[in-house]
Formats: sequence, C-alpha cells, structure tokens
Amino acid sequence: MSSLLEVRGLCKTYTSGPNRVEVLSGIDLALEAGTTTALVGASGAGKSTLMHLLGALDRPTSGTVLFRGEDVFRKNDRELAVFRNRSIGFVFQFHHLLPEFTALENVMMPALIARVPRSTALKNASVLLNDVGLGQRMTHRPGELSGGEQQRVAIARALALEPEILLADEPTGNLDMKTSDGIHAMLAELQSRKGLTLVVVTHNERLAAAM
Repeated sequence: MSSLLEVRGLCKTYTSGPNRVEVLSGIDLALEAGTTTALVGASGAGKSTLMHLLGALDRPTSGTVLFRGEDVFRKNDRELAVFRNRSIGFVFQFHHLLPEFTALENVMMPALIARVPRSTALKNASVLLNDVGLGQRMTHRPGELSGGEQQRVAIARALALEPEILLADEPTGNLDMKTSDGIHAMLAELQSRKGLTLVVVTHNERLAAAM
C-alpha cells in the first residue's frame, strides 16, 4: 500500500553570506494514513524545519515530498496554499489565537476564510470545541482561558477544515507536565476517532513513547 505522505532524500540548507548551514540531509520518511508518528530530538536538531517542509510551509533545497504520490513542490505558491488549507492542519508551540475573538470565533476563522457558509462553520466549530472539552467555554476570549485551554482551542482550529494530516510542533512546550499529558492524550484520542495522520514534534521522550 502506498504511503499518504512520503519524503525522499530531503535536504534543507540555509545560506547567510558566505556561510552555509545544512539543517537536514537526505531524510527519508513514509507516513501511512491514520497513523501517529513522533519526531523526537534535541533543540536545533531540525525537527521544526522538517515539519515546515512536510506541511509545505517552506521549500526544500533538494529532495521530494509526495502526497498520495504527487510531488508537492511541483505546485506553484498559490497551489501550495490551496493544498495546505485543504489537507494539513497545524498546531504550534504558541497558539496564535486572535485575542479579540471568542474561542468559537477563532475556530470558525479558517472555514470563513475558505468561504464555508457561516452557519456550517458555526456548527462545525461548536462540535470541535466539544470534542476538545471546551463546550462550556465557547464564548470566552483567549485571555480568559488557561494555557491548556488555549492550546485546545488551537487544536480545534487546526481541524476546522477536516485535514487528513495534523502536524503538531511542540504543542505542549509551554505547558506543565499534567496539562501536557492531557493535551497529548486528547491528540491521541482525536487521531483515533477521526482517522487522522498525526505527526508530533517533541523533545520529551516520555510523552512521545506514550502516543
């Protein structure tokens, strides 16, 4: 069976004046649909760079990323943006919620930008917030939520357009151990229930082993 997402010989080099820094070299990786993969390593090991390439947020120096057998980076920038919006959800260490909007409005935002009817976006966002345990906090703004609750909103927002792949880059990096455990358990439950292909970057080997 072919992989949902396959990486072949991926390299990424950054240049600053006369200096060249090779962050990734010859990475091969295959992700099957509906599976969970944890990328573990020390800070500066290139984990986030790899995630940016998997999610088509950046282009590699060389190598290919195949989605359902199609070379992602043969697309132009507009086509890449469409691919990201339709197929990939992102969760980062910092939630990047819009402070002036409620949790519900934040989760609705990707669907509204994609011109999904407001009534549909509202219904789907409500379901997602219930899925992440925030059914009673929908009308709260980010400043009224705890760090763990803010990250749950960010996860719900990442799922707003029903992506096939969810990329989570250090999603609990700013949270305490108990809250981190809860977020990771919730991600695992969502992955199983929704059949997501989940990739989590973490420096925490204990949490990675539990997923």
